[in-house]
Amino acid sequence: MSMPVEGTENNPLLKDFYFPPFDSIKASHVLPGIRALLKQLECELEELERTVEPTWPKLVEPLERIVDRLAVVWGAVSHLKSVKDDPELRSAIEEVQPEKVAFQLKLGQSKAIYNAFKAIKESPDWDTLSDAKKRIVESQIKDAVLIGIALEDDKREQFNKIEQELAKLSQKFGENVLDATKKFEKLVTDKKEVEGLPATALGLAAQTAVSKGHGNATAENGPWMITLDAPSFMAVMQHAKNRTLREEVYRAFVSRASSGDLDNTPLIDQILKLRLEKAKLLGYNNYAEVSMATKMATVEKAEELLEKLRSASWNPAVQDMEDLKYFSKSQGVPEVDNLSHWDISFWSERLRESKYEINEEDLRPYFSFPKVMDGLFSLANKLFGINIEPADGLAPVWNSDVRFYRVNDSSGSPIAFFYFDPYSRPSEKRGGAWMDEVVGRSRVLSQDGSSARLPVAHMVCNQMPPVGDKPSLMTFREVETVFHEFGHALQHMLTKQDEGLVAGIRNVEWDAVELPSQFMENWCYHRDTLMSIGKHYETGESIPDEIYQKLLAARTFRAGSLSLRQIKFATLDLELHTKYLPGGSESIYDVDRRVSKRTQVLPPLPEDRYLCSFSHIFAGGYAAGYYSYKWAEVLSADAFSAFEDAGLDDDKAVRETGQRFRETVLALGGGKAPLEVFVEFRGREPSPEPLLRHNGLMQVAASL
Repeated sequence: MSMPVEGTENNPLLKDFYFPPFDSIKASHVLPGIRALLKQLECELEELERTVEPTWPKLVEPLERIVDRLAVVWGAVSHLKSVKDDPELRSAIEEVQPEKVAFQLKLGQSKAIYNAFKAIKESPDWDTLSDAKKRIVESQIKDAVLIGIALEDDKREQFNKIEQELAKLSQKFGENVLDATKKFEKLVTDKKEVEGLPATALGLAAQTAVSKGHGNATAENGPWMITLDAPSFMAVMQHAKNRTLREEVYRAFVSRASSGDLDNTPLIDQILKLRLEKAKLLGYNNYAEVSMATKMATVEKAEELLEKLRSASWNPAVQDMEDLKYFSKSQGVPEVDNLSHWDISFWSERLRESKYEINEEDLRPYFSFPKVMDGLFSLANKLFGINIEPADGLAPVWNSDVRFYRVNDSSGSPIAFFYFDPYSRPSEKRGGAWMDEVVGRSRVLSQDGSSARLPVAHMVCNQMPPVGDKPSLMTFREVETVFHEFGHALQHMLTKQDEGLVAGIRNVEWDAVELPSQFMENWCYHRDTLMSIGKHYETGESIPDEIYQKLLAARTFRAGSLSLRQIKFATLDLELHTKYLPGGSESIYDVDRRVSKRTQVLPPLPEDRYLCSFSHIFAGGYAAGYYSYKWAEVLSADAFSAFEDAGLDDDKAVRETGQRFRETVLALGGGKAPLEVFVEFRGREPSPEPLLRHNGLMQVAASL
């Protein structure tokens, strides 16, 4: 009898689980666990290659089992790295990642599997296959080509080297950003220096100071610890009267990970160089073309949309700047003649307050985390007929603040589950907000042999943690973020697709995948919805009507500037992946300056190195795809306009339209081309007009 490999007999990663054992996975399990898993999957892959036939049971089902097992186990480990990072876990992942990438390349470059998929496509039965099955076959063939299946041996070796190196670089990029963010700490002891900071921010700063060893820190008397973590950074930029403090924090923020041993500059150059080599090997001119091969858009179409939105946003953005100058002048401040980057958020907030009398901070007491979730869940019930109930304790979690929920259909049967990790933990959790899948819906991986396996999702945010005995009080922005991530989760959880390879968000084109998330954000401005979530955490009173009216009016405040900011990132991303030549006469920062001339009213600081923390494109999946946010915003604004057309106050019409949205956008997953899905829901092709209208940029566009 063979002895089990050291560290595998009780390894939680190798147990058969549905909900991952997050409470018992340790860094020491990663190496032996992933290695044993890869060994097992290699055997399954060899078996599949030996017995493969161009049929569903002999090709797709065994393939799905392999792909899924790796996705679920690796997903659990990398999820822990995102929410509970530590040096041991980091080095274990770093050590085993090359082996995992090597296996994925082996799987993706399997000639036997590729030929079997081609045989299905060329068989006389092709036309009898469902949409979903056709999409699986076509995407498998396309993915195999994009992962180098057609390359000669030496070129394939070169390709695989590039893939390995890219995986390593993006991992390191993200770690540098986290470490650089963590490194900056500013202790303030003088009360005058934190003037203007709202009570919630002072509470957080004191709580942070306590956790860094200043045991006697209080919100009233300090000391206060300022960090580059979003809740702290944003509060300083928007509210600190101390201009020197704002400048110091801003400069630290835009130069994160750009010097010393955390410098991401050489990594960026290396990443761009390798991406270009990879594109050339595959026969494309640049990496953007590779990226677009699996998206709705083309490089030209993406550039065309960005230019259309840029020209509609430019004059309003210039006007925004003029308004700020004029306003700060009226306040008699000395810096009026040279407003700089660290003044924009501060004066925008003051102008917003004077114009709409809304202060983000004054709204916080109306948005307590528990109430916001209740309101979000009742909206989901109204739109999609589902019931969401707490199921804490049913699945293991990685931190005591994590909540667990069950999603039931109208008859009360469970259809999905999700975890929600809401609060910021700067020392171990990466910034931003995201949704990810834990397991996907699947017929093949059914647990009882009769019904499909139910989907499970993660939602992660970084909002202000509860301070003392107060609940987490959210800004309106944070409320929008929760709605956004929940939209992604809905597409994963409400899928009706039983073919695991195209269920939920799987195989949905990247530039369509933000549709449901951005669609959900629109509901934050819907009167009934906002009134249902906006209840004062102490008195229970709803948001006063005049505040709602002001929020609505403020929705288009600085819309030109905000739109331009996103267009800048999207354009920069495309430039770096189409025209930039690594090692050529232009540096990445030259490209940044060049793009800024057309997309930024106030030129960036000479030492601005924001690219060094632009994780979306260097450590996330948005390379040559950042434009997807705007592309999908066109789709989501247009989808929401179907509800406007039906009548937002007509409950019956809203329910019917919601049902249609559920049956198309949320149900069909990656089993149908997104344009067809959209047309099925909307009855026509998408139009950019609703987006410009919602952003108050319509009149400008009309005159173009």
